[in-house]
Amino acid sequence: MEQSLTYRDAGVDIDRGNALVGRIAPITRSTARPEVVSGIGGFGGLCEIPAGYRKPVLVAATDGVGTKLKLALALGRHDSVGIDLVAMCVNDLIVCGAEPLFFLDYYATGALELAVAEAVIGGIGAGCREAGCALIGGETAEMPGMYGAGDYDLAGFAVGVVEKDAIIAKERVAAGDRLIGLASSGPHSNGYSLIRRILETGGGDLGAGFPAQTSAKSKAKSNKSPAGRSLGETLLEPTRIYVRAVAALAAEIEVHGLAHITGGGLSENLPRMLPAGMTARVDTASWRPPPIFDWLQQTGNVARREMFRTFNCGVGMVACVAAADEAKALAVLRGAGEDAFPIGVVEAGGGEAAVELI
Repeated sequence: MEQSLTYRDAGVDIDRGNALVGRIAPITRSTARPEVVSGIGGFGGLCEIPAGYRKPVLVAATDGVGTKLKLALALGRHDSVGIDLVAMCVNDLIVCGAEPLFFLDYYATGALELAVAEAVIGGIGAGCREAGCALIGGETAEMPGMYGAGDYDLAGFAVGVVEKDAIIAKERVAAGDRLIGLASSGPHSNGYSLIRRILETGGGDLGAGFPAQTSAKSKAKSNKSPAGRSLGETLLEPTRIYVRAVAALAAEIEVHGLAHITGGGLSENLPRMLPAGMTARVDTASWRPPPIFDWLQQTGNVARREMFRTFNCGVGMVACVAAADEAKALAVLRGAGEDAFPIGVVEAGGGEAAVELI
């Protein structure tokens, strides 16, 4: 008698998926907030709005990690891309002043590998703890034929809340405001298709030693991470999460604007926080980008303009504050653990919002 086919025969192992749910339950519990009213395994996650809000506005953001995943796969390192996933979402949330509440992930692969999936979701949990949001659920999709052997993809979804009259809107920005850069930890999760092309054409060896990373800071300062890292480890450095620093800043002064420097770099993202008729004038000599950006530019022969519209070039977030608040803003951000430095000024211009890099 011919044996009947099963879902497992088609490449989908339900038992393995259930095993993953059991493995990640402690991770989700470690991110819990008091507002969460549901546990993992249901059809949807439930979360109350925190007490104290008078006119709460919900804010949602979604993003992925992009082709940085190809480097993680090449190096067999899967414990940090989950941090990237959370960071790319929550850093988008906070630019309007929102407090991240909860996070959901989508993990898709051809054949579920428990150790890899657990490492990825462990990183997501670490990112959620850093951002102060709860991992309340997600989806694991096993789709044979859609992905190559070992491949997987990630998407993340974050929801936050902000008081309606506390929303940071571009209308706050005025001529004379100062721009403050918050250092990035590297390329974060943007430009990796170009990075991979540079590696392919420039002969970069992911296992080769790389100079000690220096955070983007004012020219007078440096902050070196431990030496002995490889090029691959440097490129896999996870995206910095700015939630706590931005919350501390907003609690002390009126923030006029925030820009998360993601795909498009300073050139494309700074205008998004400006009203029409304003120009962000940025002094690119006011900070020292981490060495990885010099390596990318030189190895790939990438033009300066292309660098600034592809990569963050050492600045992962920009805060806009009144000139009178600049010194206090720098002190608050540095007190919150950020490398923060003045990078420019907002000037009255004409027409659309713009940025001028000098």
